[in-house]
Amino acid sequence: MILTGFIRDTYAASRILKFSTDSSFIHIDLSLRIFNLIEDANGFIWNTMMRAYIQRNCPQKALNLYKLMVDKNADPDNYTYPLLVQACAIRVSEFEGRQIHNHILKTGFDSDVYVQNTLINMYAVCENMSDARKLFDEIPVLNPVSWNSILAGYVRAGDAEKAKLIYDRMPERNTIASNSMIVLFGRTGCVTEACRLFNELPEKDMVSWSALISCYEQNEMYEEALALFLRMVANGVMVDEVVVVTVLSACARLSIVQTGKLIHGLVVKIGIEAYVNLQNAFIHMYSSCGEIMAAQKLFNAAYHLDQISWNSMISGYLKCGLVEKARTLFDSMPEKDIVSWSAMISGYAQHDRFSETLALFQEMQLLGIRPDETTLVSVVSACTHLAALDLGQWIHAYIRKNGLKINVFLGTSLINMYMKCGCVENALEVFQGTAEKGVSTWNALILGLAMNGLVEKSLEMFSEMKKCGVAPNEITFIGVLGACRHMGLVDEGCRHFDSIVQEHKIEPNVKHYGCMVDLLGRAGMLKEAEELIESMPMTPDVATWGALLGACKKHGDHDMGERIGRKLIELDPDHDGFHVLLSNIYASKGNWDDVHEIREIMVQHGVVKMPGCSMIEANGIVHEFLAGDNKHPQIEEIEKKLDEMAKKLKMEGYAPDTNEVSFDIDEEEKETALFRHSEKLAIAFGLICTSPPTPIRIIKNLRICNDCHMAAKFISKAFSRDIVLRDRHRFHHFKQGSCSCKDYW
Repeated sequence: MILTGFIRDTYAASRILKFSTDSSFIHIDLSLRIFNLIEDANGFIWNTMMRAYIQRNCPQKALNLYKLMVDKNADPDNYTYPLLVQACAIRVSEFEGRQIHNHILKTGFDSDVYVQNTLINMYAVCENMSDARKLFDEIPVLNPVSWNSILAGYVRAGDAEKAKLIYDRMPERNTIASNSMIVLFGRTGCVTEACRLFNELPEKDMVSWSALISCYEQNEMYEEALALFLRMVANGVMVDEVVVVTVLSACARLSIVQTGKLIHGLVVKIGIEAYVNLQNAFIHMYSSCGEIMAAQKLFNAAYHLDQISWNSMISGYLKCGLVEKARTLFDSMPEKDIVSWSAMISGYAQHDRFSETLALFQEMQLLGIRPDETTLVSVVSACTHLAALDLGQWIHAYIRKNGLKINVFLGTSLINMYMKCGCVENALEVFQGTAEKGVSTWNALILGLAMNGLVEKSLEMFSEMKKCGVAPNEITFIGVLGACRHMGLVDEGCRHFDSIVQEHKIEPNVKHYGCMVDLLGRAGMLKEAEELIESMPMTPDVATWGALLGACKKHGDHDMGERIGRKLIELDPDHDGFHVLLSNIYASKGNWDDVHEIREIMVQHGVVKMPGCSMIEANGIVHEFLAGDNKHPQIEEIEKKLDEMAKKLKMEGYAPDTNEVSFDIDEEEKETALFRHSEKLAIAFGLICTSPPTPIRIIKNLRICNDCHMAAKFISKAFSRDIVLRDRHRFHHFKQGSCSCKDYW
């Protein structure tokens, strides 16, 4: 055509351009070259090129072409403006949409119903329903597209009331409109209404079935979603990738991989398996059901992988506990987005690999990638477990500086972190500043206050929670009963325990009974504690019996302790703590033969006593100390500080409690062993590496022993330092010779 000159013929040129733009195998740039060769382009040719850009998802180029059209004084027609308005809608650009709207008013095409309908849709997409409704009300003659456009706008906005009013006013309720309403009912939880509308439809198309299936899935009615999908297939309705993605989500939620495999077979049969969103849904379904090899096979065989494919596979590996494989895939990703980083960081945290969580977060920061709330929840959780308060405070400052919203999950994580680091004031500040408080937020506060010895405040916040209309749950009562047991409030604890069923209609679980046994046991009511265990409606777990065993040790009831200890070793022969407690009971009676017998049983069963471990953070680095540790780089300084501590404590009147050492050795050796406990090593290190008024903050993996507790009180007075020590059960705030627990722990 170029050689013969036919390209100058407007009609002939328009036909070849139309063929070129309609052919997906011809690149859009080649169509543009044909367009540029046409000397006298008419409106049809301009519209053809604009439509091509919109169809190829290049709406900005369509708008740029219109600017060129105006510059060349070409005449737009009533087909031009709907295309341009559509381009603005795709870009969700109300500003450009208004500019095009002004041109429509100037050129007199504002009375064209097709133009009006696309304008209604554009304003609705840009979430400006007031202007969309104004246009709708000004149209003299409304056609079905007008009604569908305004209805779709209200559906998109989630405005069920106005959508229903429009739907009820429609002169002819077509299938498209009914489908939109089913979608809306699904989003707003009106499942019964959605079902009624679906059943009343005289003609159901594929979208009708898909909308109701999605409605069921969104409202966690997964079995109903699958049953309706089977009906859909049985009725011979064509299935597309959208509905399959929905039912695969239902399969993943129900962990029914066999049904997922049958759907996979159907997808292959009808030939839609190449869709990348379907491949991603299958990867998610298989990995959620533990079939990671099937997911990996799909991932490796895929012709086209997008970002979601990579992220889904990483999440799949992490769900199945294959952390190393997830990290290898993460490192090999061609491009990482925030979801990739968040998945890997969260995966490390969920698998208790907190050091790697923080290391990867720091790598993320070095690359200048802004974390989202999900990532920060995982990082704050890691800081909590590692007692990395400095980093946790930096993250809190980062959130404030960058104006990130503290949602329920992030707020709860920050409160939990501060409480578990003994920073009660900071936790209360976060709580007061969190606009959206869920039951988990209140729980973190109630449990945290109780753990830090502020029992009155904890119970006061429980009352405040109820006044605010937040219904307590099972975890709330674990916190409330925990508060009572920390201070020996037996009567109040019993009252709250009774209210679980009587007032709040919650069935007490084994943990609630465990709290009550611990409360009674700590108060010396050992007989009552055992009677409560015997009356439990469920089988008591080893933790409940363990609480009673600990109480027997505390109150010196060796006969009951021996009986329960023997029972516990039978119930859980691999638990080191029960063996140690029973051994200590025998040692306190001087029954060294029984002590040796228990230790022989431990050797036979391969039970190893968990060593005492204390952690302290100094200059952003977490240091760990084990009992008797001599491997720390600063051990010589620590030894000198221990000697200094021993001298000062003796001057203050401290005498080591050698009853804590369960070995048949002389008193001097026992004193030496006591002074090598991990918390004393950590305190010595804290005295070296931190300066007042900064408190010395320590986390211990086991319950603090009587001697270390007494020594910490003396050290806080002798060295005028506040010591905050979190053991396995609670916080101890040592200040000027006294402890927040009031020696009841």
